[in-house]
Amino acid sequence: MKEIKLSTEVSITPSEWKISHHSKIMTIGSCFAEVLGTQLGGYKFEVLNNPLGTVFNPLAISKILDAALEEKAPNPALYLQNQDQIWLHHDFHSSQWSQDKNELEASLTDKLANIKQFLKQADVLVITFGTAYAYRHRQTNQIIGNCHKLPGEKFVKELLHPDQISIAWEQLIQKLQTFKRDLRIVMTVSPVRHTRDTLPLNQVSKSTLRLVCHKLSEKYKQVEYFPSYEIMIDELRDYRFYEEDMIHPNKIAEQYIFNGFEAAFIDTEMQAFMKEWDAVKQTIHHRPLHGFTKSQLKLLKSLWSKLNALSRNMDVSAELEEIEKRIREFPVS
Repeated sequence: MKEIKLSTEVSITPSEWKISHHSKIMTIGSCFAEVLGTQLGGYKFEVLNNPLGTVFNPLAISKILDAALEEKAPNPALYLQNQDQIWLHHDFHSSQWSQDKNELEASLTDKLANIKQFLKQADVLVITFGTAYAYRHRQTNQIIGNCHKLPGEKFVKELLHPDQISIAWEQLIQKLQTFKRDLRIVMTVSPVRHTRDTLPLNQVSKSTLRLVCHKLSEKYKQVEYFPSYEIMIDELRDYRFYEEDMIHPNKIAEQYIFNGFEAAFIDTEMQAFMKEWDAVKQTIHHRPLHGFTKSQLKLLKSLWSKLNALSRNMDVSAELEEIEKRIREFPVS
């Protein structure tokens, strides 16, 4: 009988190094970086997850990391106050705001310092490029991270050249090598489609990013590429794996891509824990059909014992507190 395959599988070569429970991980980049960081955090990894909000173009990402490493203050010429009297900065996401300019500057400076401090101890830096299209601020002639909905005439949209991106990232990687020699870098291209650029130009953009990632992973031994984009467009080539907007991967696709990341980068001991933790979370979220019963109390006490054992190696205090609260609510002992 002839074997029938219903999708083209993306071959993922497992990395020679592995992420363990003790690894510290930072994610930065597009919204997919945040998704991945949230998934890792859900399994109790220590993660600094997209600390300054989503950043889509690779030059804006490199600018943030460079500013953190070099302790550079945010460019004073890129602050703006919108019509609601809210202060923002063009290098950062709109989630970074304040009603006072000095407070915003202090907050951004603190977060950049926190990035540098975290990177001193980090084992893995995961970078997700979203688009090769960027906006240049006309007044300062700077490539920026966010237009903050200002009129289009204030900016010039441009497609970044692969060499333009590569030069910036080679300089940054060399700085990271000096700063933290054993830091591993995982690069990926976001599977989220930027349809506002049109689908043909989205492909041009993604191709540019993919070429840069390939060149960097070939040149630097501590840089590896994870094919999240390829998994989405080849293995999951069906609209049932997208949200209703037909742009973002849905939860099934996110989990499928994460499973590939797990197989490539996470050690076997941690993978075993992750399976166990999935079962623990399922039990935590279970709601009894018949309310307060002795069987339910027995289940909660068993779960408490399991969490208590896990607490020797990781922080499960929130889950323990939740289970203890439920046990106290029982009318029977």
